[in-house]
Formats: sequence, structure tokens, C-alpha cells
Amino acid sequence: MELSSSVLFAFALTLLAGLSTGIGGALAIISKKTNAKFLSIALGFSAGVMIYVSFVEILDEARVTLSSELGEVNGSWATVGAFFFGIFLIAAIDKLVPSTENPHEIHTVEEMDGESEDHKKNLMRMGLFTALAVGIHNFPEGLATFTAALSDPQLGIPIAIAIAIHNVPEGIAVAVPVFYATGSRKKAFRLSLLSGLSEPIGALVGYIFLHRFLNDIALGIVFAAVAGIMVYISLDELLPSAREFGEHHLSIYGLIGGMAVMALSLLLFM
Repeated sequence: MELSSSVLFAFALTLLAGLSTGIGGALAIISKKTNAKFLSIALGFSAGVMIYVSFVEILDEARVTLSSELGEVNGSWATVGAFFFGIFLIAAIDKLVPSTENPHEIHTVEEMDGESEDHKKNLMRMGLFTALAVGIHNFPEGLATFTAALSDPQLGIPIAIAIAIHNVPEGIAVAVPVFYATGSRKKAFRLSLLSGLSEPIGALVGYIFLHRFLNDIALGIVFAAVAGIMVYISLDELLPSAREFGEHHLSIYGLIGGMAVMALSLLLFM
């Protein structure tokens, strides 16, 4: 199976987005204190990018593609159905992840310090299960990033950046408990980095199974589902996490900033 330059580019973007969990891991093990305000703005920014691009660009492109293939009415129904299927898929995956190990539960550097052996064992368990949860959760995100970049490389870049920002606190959630349980910066960083590999794996598996079927109808359905996945991630994970990390208004400022940057980038490349 020969891989085109567009496929390789899309996979490279997905790989970089996934491995940004390592950035979170690095921040966690070198910082004495979590920069909560920065994370709040950054997560809000990421949500703004994904919400805006999902509704303004991706969903519209899916509707146009499906309408041209299936007709206006059937194409519109297919677009809406695929959009909500994407939401249902990522919600089901979230439901399968135990809340105590959910990668989107907020953990900060300063709250995790402890001395007892039982505490350290619990922290190590938390870190390992969080790494597993991140892996499960990021699998469909990898497919979403890859599909968007494959369909439109200019669109794929800001989406990959938004996903990368979103992955930073996941890396923190993995690295912090492992570091305080083991005292090993290398182990904490390595585990946080590896937890993000499920995104490029998701892209690879998705491409292997879907590339034969990626005609215009299949691509339109996948694109609409990707929009649903990204909207759910933004509303269920990014914005609540942004609010918990900082003041309410900081997350909203980040959200508006992300929308504005995404809107400007789309206008500049029309």
C-alpha cells in the first residue's frame, strides 16, 4: 500500500498532536507549581478553535459533499445523523472510562505530594490507569485529526494544534501521580509520552480499514462525525477543565480568542 504525501502529512500532524502529552508530562515534573491561568486560557482557546471549525467549516463541508452525492434532503439527514453519531461514540468511550481515572479530572503538581507507601501506591495506580484512559480516549481523536488533515491540510493544521493543546493537561494527569509515586522523572515523562501514541495508532488503524471505502459519501459521513467528536470534547472536557484550572472569564476569553484566530485563518486562506 503506497502512501501519498498527503497521507504522510496527515499522519505526521496526528503524531505531533498525540505526543504533546509529553509536553504536559515535562511541565509537570519540572514545575514547582501548576500555571493554572495559562492552562485555563489555553484550554479555552483549544475549545474555541474546535467548536468554530466544526460548525463553520467541517459540518458545512460534510453537508455539501453528502448533498451532492445523495441529494439535498438525504444529504442533510445523513450529515446530522453522522454528527450525532460522532457525539454518541465519544460519549460512550467516556462512559467506559472510570471517573477516578478519567484523564480530564484535574490534578495539579502541588496537590499530589505525599510520603506514605500506601499513598504512593495509590498514586502509581492512578497514573497507570490514567495513561490507559488517555490511550482509549485519544484513539478516536487521532482518527478525527487525521481525517481532517487528509481532507484539507490547511484545516488540519489548526485542528492538530487545538488537539495538541488539549493533550497537555492529559500528560500532566499521567505524569504527576507517577512522578510522586516513584520519584522518577524519566518514568513519569516516558509514560505521559507513550499515552499519546494512541492518537497516531488511531489514525493508522482508521486509514488501514477505511482507505478502501473513502469515497465522497464515506468521507462526508466521517467528516460530520469528526465535527460531532470535536464539539463533544470541547463542551464536555475542555471548557469544564478550563474553568477548574482558572477563573471563569479566563476560559471564555480563551474560547473567544480561539474562535477569532480560527475565523481569521479561514478568511486568509479563502
